[in-house]
Amino acid sequence: MTDKDNGMKDKLKGTKDKAVGSAKDAYGDATNDLSKQAEGKAQKAKGEVEKKVGEVKEDHNNRN
Repeated sequence: MTDKDNGMKDKLKGTKDKAVGSAKDAYGDATNDLSKQAEGKAQKAKGEVEKKVGEVKEDHNNRN
């Protein structure tokens, strides 16, 4: 972790992954493509984790 790593990068990446995952999930649902739907759900979950990592980093930096 670098000195300037305040978690914002993780939070932004998480938000992007959640949005892309939601789009893939919706596309898979609309086209009955279960593989694309599962890929979207996995990417949304990854985004949630990345966002939480960013929040933890931000909280840690705010306490120091």
